[in-house]
Amino acid sequence: MDLRFEGKEYVLEKQLIDIDEFTATPEEIISDKKHYDDATKVACIMVATMVPELQRFYEDYWPNKMNLDLVEKFRKRSRQEKYEVVKALMACKLKEAESICNHLQRMQRYVECLERLNVNFDEELAIDMVLNSFPPCYDQFILAYHVNNTESTLAQLHNLLHTAKSGLKKNQNFAPTSGPILSIRKNKGKKEERCS
Repeated sequence: MDLRFEGKEYVLEKQLIDIDEFTATPEEIISDKKHYDDATKVACIMVATMVPELQRFYEDYWPNKMNLDLVEKFRKRSRQEKYEVVKALMACKLKEAESICNHLQRMQRYVECLERLNVNFDEELAIDMVLNSFPPCYDQFILAYHVNNTESTLAQLHNLLHTAKSGLKKNQNFAPTSGPILSIRKNKGKKEERCS
């Protein structure tokens, strides 16, 4: 049942109040009876669509009170869920034997979960969190990423990492390092790539 179509949506926001039938005008009595009938129908429909535990709890509630209570309960639950996801995302670190693909997919799931929870989470922040999750041996990649001023999506970052990783495997002399990428020769004044 669509409450807007039926014209009964107002019972979720307007509280049902008792009126004095002796002092009320005929219009107020008619309006009150309509509100009471609509609220009764909506309350029955709301309770009928709930799981049994909630049905028992809300069986004596009017729609207005039921709606307020449900909104508050689920807002608290949503807030707690956001906290748990953010905590897990911030604690996410690439483990030594873990593949980049699995790690990025795990972090992507956390980001998508936050988006479903209506958290404003832009792509740039997500990428910064992913880069921060890497161990020091990826400092070279991170520096190159920032030096090149690369703006990409998480999917593009995944491709860049995959390309860099396969390049590392082909060139056995080159291994990820936390040391500097470039060194300067004293007498020549030229920058020279250094592999450590």
